[in-house]
This record gives sequence, structure tokens and C-alpha cells, in this order.
Amino acid sequence: MSSQSSPYSLILTSRPEPSVSLITLNRPKALNALSTPLLLEINQALEEAENDDDIGAIILTGSEKAFAAGADIKEMKDKEFADVYKSDFLYNWTRITRIQKPIIAAVSGYALGGGCELAMMCDIILASPTATFGQPEIKLGIIPGAGGTQRLTHAIGKSRAMELILTGRNFSAKEAETWGLVSRVVDAGEGEVVKEAIKVAAIIASKGRISVQAAKEAVNAAYELSLNEGLRLERRLFHPLFATKDQKEGMAAFAEKREATFTHS
Repeated sequence: MSSQSSPYSLILTSRPEPSVSLITLNRPKALNALSTPLLLEINQALEEAENDDDIGAIILTGSEKAFAAGADIKEMKDKEFADVYKSDFLYNWTRITRIQKPIIAAVSGYALGGGCELAMMCDIILASPTATFGQPEIKLGIIPGAGGTQRLTHAIGKSRAMELILTGRNFSAKEAETWGLVSRVVDAGEGEVVKEAIKVAAIIASKGRISVQAAKEAVNAAYELSLNEGLRLERRLFHPLFATKDQKEGMAAFAEKREATFTHS
């Protein structure tokens, strides 16, 4: 795993595979609580990975103890309505959703409040058996403000999401897997979820980048569009891929019974 020197103080960046970017939240004393400076560093690292032609997939992770234990309450507690309204507080949290390359959340330990929302903004969630999810904002006299009421409801259904958000109850990795919030729970062991995320990211990065980007766009659109509109978008993304060199290479390789060598063009 190669590390990269960077100006970051709240995250670590590395390249565990030549085509995979790993971003690790690094506020251990605060259990990776999500502050504005931390989010700005995450956004900058995501932009760098997005603009790096060598990168085909991104992993976002935290520590064994906490992916991110929530928003930084010390930063939020004294804010007034005018402050949060005029600054559109938390808008910069959503930059991750506009990244075109696939992002995998590798979650161990606590993913609560903003941490759960951050994981849900990623394209795939892999969870350690130790992962604990939740939207406990109701206990603080507020509600989720970075997508929790919307993404959790889309993922696990209205009744279940309503119970969790109104009670603030945490839920386990196993529950998250059963309900469809996470892709799967990996084997137990320190670092196993990151190792598995690297494997998945490397497989994705080995595919043609144009088709991967189109597939991500199509799947994400399913949350926003009716079935008929989604099917039309899918075909509109499917047809142009026949103008790419990767489509020609992929189908030729299949016919010739060999591995495809994609050029991402």
C-alpha cells in the first residue's frame, strides 16, 4: 500500500492498489466526528481522486472503533437559525454524491448520525460485524439534516426508518444487512472490511471507466425516477456505449475467450 504526502491533517490518503484511492478519517480522539474542516478535507481528497485518470474507484473508511460517530456537536451546539439558514449548513456534506467514480464505504464501529448519512451517500456499504448504525439526532432536539430521513427511508422502508429516526435507536450490522442498507457484512477481524473493500474496488477499477460511470448514473437514477423514466434513461446510457472502444474490446474479448484490456475510451 503506497501512501501519498498531502496537506491533510484530519484524513489519511493512500493508494492500496494502483487504481484505488483510500481515504481514512483520522480524528481518533473525537471518534471521527464530522466537523466542517474534516468535511472540507474529505471533499478535497474526493476531488483529487475524481480528477486522477489512474483512479477507478474510491474507498472511504474510519477506524476500527468508529467510521464516524456523528456530527461534531461542539461545532453545532451554539449555532442559531440565522447562521445555519444563511450558510445552508451541511450543504458541503453532499459533495460526495456528485462524484462520478464509485465510492465504497468500509464501515467498522460507530456510524451514527452524520456518520450513517455519510455512509449512505456512498455507492456501496461494506460492514464489519462490529458496525453500529443509527440516526440518534432526535435525542438532541433536531432531526437528521444530511439525508438521513430520505436515504434511510429509501433503503429500508418507511415504517422501519420512522421507528429508528423517532426513537433514535441504533441498529447492528446484521440488521443493516437484513434490511438491505449494506451490501454485506464481511468476516470478523481487524482491518478485514477495508481489505474486502480494496478487493471490490480493484475489481470495479479493472472495468471500463465509461461503462462504470454510466452504470452508477443509471442505478442512482432509480431512486429519483419512475420505472418508465428510469428504463428510458437506461437505454439512453446503454446506446452510446456502442460508440466506445471499450465496448468493441469487451465484446471482442468475450468472443475470443480472453480477458479484456480496457482503455477507458
